[in-house]
Amino acid sequence: MNLSDVKDAFPILKQLENGQPLVYLDSGATAQTPVSVIDTIARYYREENANVHRGVYGLSERATDAYEGARSKVRRFLNAASDKEIIFVRGTTEAINLVAQTWGRRHLKTGDEVVITEMEHHSNIVPWQLLREELGIKLVVVPMTDDGEIRLADFEACLTSKTQLVSVVHMSNALGTINPVADMVQAAKKVGAKVLLDGAQAVPHMSVDVRALDCDFYAFSGHKLYGPTGIGVLYGKEALLDAMPPYQAGGDMIYSVTFDKTEYNVLPYKFEAGTPNISGAIGLGAAIDFVESIGLDTIAAYEHELLTYATRQLQTIDGLRIIGTAPNKGGVISFIVEGTHPHDMATLMDQDGIALRASHHCAMPVMQHFDVPATLRASFGVYNTHEDIDRLVAAVEEARTMLV
Repeated sequence: MNLSDVKDAFPILKQLENGQPLVYLDSGATAQTPVSVIDTIARYYREENANVHRGVYGLSERATDAYEGARSKVRRFLNAASDKEIIFVRGTTEAINLVAQTWGRRHLKTGDEVVITEMEHHSNIVPWQLLREELGIKLVVVPMTDDGEIRLADFEACLTSKTQLVSVVHMSNALGTINPVADMVQAAKKVGAKVLLDGAQAVPHMSVDVRALDCDFYAFSGHKLYGPTGIGVLYGKEALLDAMPPYQAGGDMIYSVTFDKTEYNVLPYKFEAGTPNISGAIGLGAAIDFVESIGLDTIAAYEHELLTYATRQLQTIDGLRIIGTAPNKGGVISFIVEGTHPHDMATLMDQDGIALRASHHCAMPVMQHFDVPATLRASFGVYNTHEDIDRLVAAVEEARTMLV
């Protein structure tokens, strides 16, 4: 697909908001969905809607083929070694909780250390705090610089012989910082630690190869990858997943059940209890087809150019301060405007059809580091344009004039 045609693939972007053409700049929360994904989900409900793995009739077999075909697409997308390493979950949050409640409960004990960073999403903080309360583990937080960067030397200084797990974000949702995760994985392996990477923000913007990274777990969400909500993926190395206990109990995660004993199903089904989000998985497969039709390298280059242009234009506004200026960033700009509150700014900008987030972005420690209650965040998708950025800048200027 040609980049000049991409915006036309998103029906929602053709509508008006408050009488103005919609400029959607909140892809970091949820990316919009192209018509190819919408049609794929609709076709499933029109032509293939049945439960998977359980029926010998044609409809069920077609649904199963489509569901498992989506798993194979994810495996190729991440370059995992086997379909067995791809677990469908509700999203990144559930994926991290799955690791915490299965691998974590089985392997962590009092005094063990889990290393995270100061820029983590709440979903990669709270699950480990729960284990800290229950098991007495230690949570070690790698500090970030005032540019919003994790220095490798600071990260390595936090690793000890007690480090059992490193769980870090690949790309920050609040700052856009892309962490040096390949080097971080290598450093963690030297002390014998396992590594979980939160890839929710990374996979829509860059190629990810889990075998090249050599991470043990990788998590992402479908709705940030131009797919449907309520579906996500946990990648895990097969040997680790095989040794982990089930996360939930119910149908499809069992091989046999008696009142005396239950034998669990093989991977990946051991971790997929109950009727799964079949249409969501199939829709995620279609979203992968969509981004691959453009090319992730093409997307990365285009969004980097948008980021550069937007940064330059926003910096011309008096009193505007960008929060997060690491040299290696994805398509996210967080900022504040002196003398205004982000929520007031976002409300006024909505009147001009500009949709962007004003929040702590589920990253309160980041806000505490920069001593701000919240930021405005413009997060880009492949459908955004220079015209969108020009309208953003004009709306910021107008809102600032009204509030200051």
